[in-house]
Amino acid sequence: MTARIPATIVTGFLGAGKTSLLRHLVRNAGGRRLAFVINEFGELGIDRELLLGCADCAPGDVVELANGCICCAVADDFLPAIEKLLAAEPRPDHIIVETSGLALPKPLIKAFAWPTIRSRVTVDGVIAMIDAGRLAAGDFAADRVRAGDHDNPLEEVFSDQLAAADLVVLNKTDLLSEVAFAILRDTLRPKLRRGAKLLSARDGALPVAVALGLGAAAEDDLASRPSHADALGEHDHDDFESFAIDLPALARPDDLLRPLAEAIAAHEVLRAKGFAEVAGKPLRLAIQAVGARVESYFDRPWHAGEARRGRLVVIGRKGLDRGAIAAALGAPGAAAAAD
Repeated sequence: MTARIPATIVTGFLGAGKTSLLRHLVRNAGGRRLAFVINEFGELGIDRELLLGCADCAPGDVVELANGCICCAVADDFLPAIEKLLAAEPRPDHIIVETSGLALPKPLIKAFAWPTIRSRVTVDGVIAMIDAGRLAAGDFAADRVRAGDHDNPLEEVFSDQLAAADLVVLNKTDLLSEVAFAILRDTLRPKLRRGAKLLSARDGALPVAVALGLGAAAEDDLASRPSHADALGEHDHDDFESFAIDLPALARPDDLLRPLAEAIAAHEVLRAKGFAEVAGKPLRLAIQAVGARVESYFDRPWHAGEARRGRLVVIGRKGLDRGAIAAALGAPGAAAAAD
């Protein structure tokens, strides 16, 4: 009998470093043939583009599930994507599923127990990436709510991702002092599920043998991975929304980065990511914003014949002032919502 292909589910809230981990795994695969299922909350495949931009991953090895959340559409979207990868020749050595930052991992673990794929794939492990700076700032605390809220949807998503994890990674530890990191680590450790490992990382860099060698068979261990959706029987994202903005060409990166930081602060934007054209530059500018942190870097050359189109995805709590945010960035308007 052909051995089952191991699969790793990479979860974590918006901007925790999931795609950084995937790029690191691609670059250090050591001959493994990796296949990916990439899902985003929004209409643009930014994470897929970032992954392919590292130049070590073939487009055929990446299945993109955009404009939704695979924890809500397992049968319609996720299972066909896995079937597609299993039918590929040569077969992948390992499948990696990057969930959207708002997804609950447990429905995906359950999906691997479905009869159509159970005999062919096993969940090697669930990795939960955590932005150490945001956790230290209390963004996921149960008592951190907006006026009029009765609960914190960020805390619910975060706690579900933590409860499902076999490996929890405190990422971006360079943003904290040694003392602050030690306090955060010691506070987090008792909250892990039994047997889960806790590691720290910078830029998502984990040893490949650790990340892809957990051996958890998580689909056989669902009872130890509680979820808020267990009691509700369903899961939705009514607390969040996303939209896309067309960006004009920039004279220099700071022409976008400065007003973007101001718009994030003024409108409680949780996450922004995308690409832009900088006049006179042969390289594409990648933009990453998580909370108040806004970063950019040139990730790859524009391809011959490729439209140098700048676009940005903005994600936040329901009620974002789309027109004001678009105007602040000098954009002609916002694209249709991808709720």
